Amino acid sequence: MTRTIPISFEFFPPNTPAGDDKLRGVVAELAALRPEFFSVTYGAGGATRDKTLATVRAIAAMGHEAAPHLSCVGATRQTLAEILATYRAQGIRRIVALRGDLPSGTAVASGEFRYAADLVRFIRETQGADWRLEVAAYPEYHPQQRYAARDLDHFAAKMRAGADAAITQFFFNADAYFHFVDEVRRRGVEAPIVPGIMPIHNYARIAQFAARDGIEIPRWVALKMEGFMDDAAAVRDFGLDVVTRLCERLLAGGAPGLHFYTLNQSALALEICRRLGA
Repeated sequence: MTRTIPISFEFFPPNTPAGDDKLRGVVAELAALRPEFFSVTYGAGGATRDKTLATVRAIAAMGHEAAPHLSCVGATRQTLAEILATYRAQGIRRIVALRGDLPSGTAVASGEFRYAADLVRFIRETQGADWRLEVAAYPEYHPQQRYAARDLDHFAAKMRAGADAAITQFFFNADAYFHFVDEVRRRGVEAPIVPGIMPIHNYARIAQFAARDGIEIPRWVALKMEGFMDDAAAVRDFGLDVVTRLCERLLAGGAPGLHFYTLNQSALALEICRRLGA
């Protein structure tokens, strides 16, 4: 049985020509699923910013919608206006608008923008309504936010500023997602909140990401993964089962789609979508 599931995929800009070639192959493979768009992460420095633009151009040249991430930490209105003008000239009208990571050792954003809501508002005020703006959501709350209520209020402010939809940080606890959605609905947010899905390519690496960002890996999952030691096939198979079941529960509970963090790989995302009947 097949079904229509709105999906999208995230990449990071490759650092080498070989990586560029590999990513084009990954895009071609995932394009068979007819995703709504491919997003590309963003670096604040000039070189990494240029790589984001190059990757977005390559995806667009293949005939697919590309959505660059755009971070406002340390940015000025002029630099952001220049970046947006570049994307507009390329026919890009979809942005994932983010605050971005704070520099090490700082607690407050520098530059002319403090929050992602400021960036969303700036884009709407200076660019108009012909952009599709996604923002980030954190079902288990932002790792730098001490109070859940304050994090929910910040999220609602981003949506009121003009965001069209949200994509969550990855998670493994479906209840956290459903609770988050319920809470923001009470704050008047009606826009789609798409769950971010992380296939388990490398458990040690995913566990490191989770520890850094305050994401809970269920104890039973962690213990089983650690018990597999260096058995890559067992890790792959168990990870596929865990993530597929998570996706099934999210979709059954009303999630409006799925956004896959691919780490520039296609095999696991393709297999999960095949199991879901996408």
